[in-house]
Amino acid sequence: MIRCLALAAAGGFALAACSTQPDSTPAAEAPAVPAETNPFYAESSLPYRMPPFDRIEVAHFLPAFEKGMADQLAEVEAVAADPEPATFENTIVPMERSGRLLVRVSNAFFGLNSADTNDAMEAVQTEVAPKLAAHADAIFLNSALFARVADLYNRRDELDLDPESRRLLERYYTDFVRAGAGLSDEDKVRLRAINAELAALSTAFSQNLREETNASAVVVDTIDELDGLSESEIAAAASDARARGLEGKYVLSLQNTTGQPALAELTDRGVRERLYRASVQRGMRGNDADNREYIAKMVRLRAERARLLGYGTHASFVLEDETARTTRAVNSMLARLAPPAVANARLEAADMQQLIRAEGGEFQLQPWDWAYYAEKVRAAKYDLDEAKLKPYFEMNNVLENGVFHAAGKLYGLRFEERRDLPVYHPDVRVFEVFEADGSAVGLFLADYYARPSKRGGAWMNEYVSQSGLFGEKPVVANHLNVPKPPEGQPTLLTFDEVETMFHEFGHALHGLFSDVRYPRFAGTTVPRDFVEYPSQVNEMWAVWPEVLANYARHYRTGEPIPRALIEKVLATTQFNQGFDTTEYLAAALLDQAWHQLGRDEVPADVMEFEADALEAAGVDFAPVPPRYRSPYFAHVFAGGYSAGYYAYIWSEVLDADSVEWFKENGGLTRENGDHFRRTLLSRGGSEDAMALFTEFAGRTPRIQPLLERRGLTASANDQGSASRASD
Repeated sequence: MIRCLALAAAGGFALAACSTQPDSTPAAEAPAVPAETNPFYAESSLPYRMPPFDRIEVAHFLPAFEKGMADQLAEVEAVAADPEPATFENTIVPMERSGRLLVRVSNAFFGLNSADTNDAMEAVQTEVAPKLAAHADAIFLNSALFARVADLYNRRDELDLDPESRRLLERYYTDFVRAGAGLSDEDKVRLRAINAELAALSTAFSQNLREETNASAVVVDTIDELDGLSESEIAAAASDARARGLEGKYVLSLQNTTGQPALAELTDRGVRERLYRASVQRGMRGNDADNREYIAKMVRLRAERARLLGYGTHASFVLEDETARTTRAVNSMLARLAPPAVANARLEAADMQQLIRAEGGEFQLQPWDWAYYAEKVRAAKYDLDEAKLKPYFEMNNVLENGVFHAAGKLYGLRFEERRDLPVYHPDVRVFEVFEADGSAVGLFLADYYARPSKRGGAWMNEYVSQSGLFGEKPVVANHLNVPKPPEGQPTLLTFDEVETMFHEFGHALHGLFSDVRYPRFAGTTVPRDFVEYPSQVNEMWAVWPEVLANYARHYRTGEPIPRALIEKVLATTQFNQGFDTTEYLAAALLDQAWHQLGRDEVPADVMEFEADALEAAGVDFAPVPPRYRSPYFAHVFAGGYSAGYYAYIWSEVLDADSVEWFKENGGLTRENGDHFRRTLLSRGGSEDAMALFTEFAGRTPRIQPLLERRGLTASANDQGSASRASD
């Protein structure tokens, strides 16, 4: 559990199970729950120690949290008070072994609170978040404990440790220092207060956003206003309305992002505008769920904490521990990409404006028009209608004959559905994963449908992390938010949803293939600007001819998708990249603008600052708003991406270059998959991330493949490596 605490206390990233910072309230204060009835008090007896979801009740969480924190404090205090001189075996190993109960309850709670929450769960989160922050501080600000770690660190060359053990010692030392172990007693008091307040603010932001997203769904009175949507989409909107007690009406629910899928299809411009405005006004409507005040407080507190720890800004603090290392490196890359991206977006907008005029429209292109007219331009340029694709992307086919098929070809994996294991929601499916020789790998949970109790977006989390120390194999989960069709109708995916399924399974493979001794390094516990890289690589198999031919079949007839249709899809890979890159860069630049502020520079007017920051960065192109505006930017204000949202495109440099490596070496082969698994996917955080890339690819990363993929013009200076570009 120190793994999760370290990442949280150091202000870094963590998996969903570790996304809030862990404290110590005596177990005696917990509500009276008999030990024999609390499923967290003992290791799960299910295969792979999967959580017993059928036995877990909300009342179990708080007592288990409090007992888990108390148990771990006692364990680490015994290490700190040990009269024997510090050794790796009596200091580092017992810390790595500590907190087993806290691991179990944290993994289950934060996984469920994201995937299937309710008011009672959110009340537990509100209560436990500051306690967990204080718990992390109680460990990492323990002077006696740090003295033992520092002593070992200073003698590390004399200890004859194997490479993974030495890295564990070095990471512990770094984690303690970054958590404030070297501060004065007075500064430690202030740091504890900051961490507790940040945990509470982040929780409030997250809960406000879920409330706002549900409350901001657009109610439509007549079916005529939904012209352009498919029959199944209209049926889903009617079903959502009935669930809200609005019989005879239709509800368009919102996703996390600024853009909403229905904007590409709705012919009624007034409805499109209503949907867009509902999306962008979340968290800034002046109601009880307004997030603007929380943003200013969090930015100020993060900046103050960074200053306490010896850094100029929160971004400087975060980036020092990522592969980017410095704000200069991140700013340089974003600044190089923004001008060509915006230039391409303006060209795309001109094409749409021309089409609007040709149709007799007398209005200027607006954000709520972009997706709709982009599809029209796409259809005109490439004769491609997205609606014609969906019948070939039935969800189960994509999963079993696409995602799983590719994993079988590359890595020899085999998947068997386990209907005998308990799940937390009827829509969740469980698969046991096997090697080609029949040996066990772990469990994979697929949770793909949207529901009001689920947070937006798509993500992966681990309910059990691989560890040689404990002999544990992984239990990992993927989550999407695909609208569920009415009973009896097929689930037909957009091509974006297909790519997202492959992407998230790339994260799952990273967790499933983990082969490390210490849980501190398991699976996706790597720098934030590296963690998206393996998942982005896995997207390539969605359009690999052999894979595509295996899953892209008409849900009614079983006929394969016509080659001509696929060629049109592939021909459009650079279509709308100006928009896609600009909306992403605007959010990434906004994240950096917030987190490169000093404590005394935080503005009073959050939205005015946002507008000024986008203008200063040159990405304030009105028809292309940021993918996330500040009040619903959960990645950085409720998740682990603060000062780290740039990570997606930073990782994409590695991804694009890796795709070229696979193509150069024969593509979808077992030899290539085993090489990627052995040199990178299995190693987790046990080695330096960029060293792992170099071992896999045999070269330092190049930025040129990314520029070519996104259709961005490269200057002569862009021909060098990504590492040189970020100096």
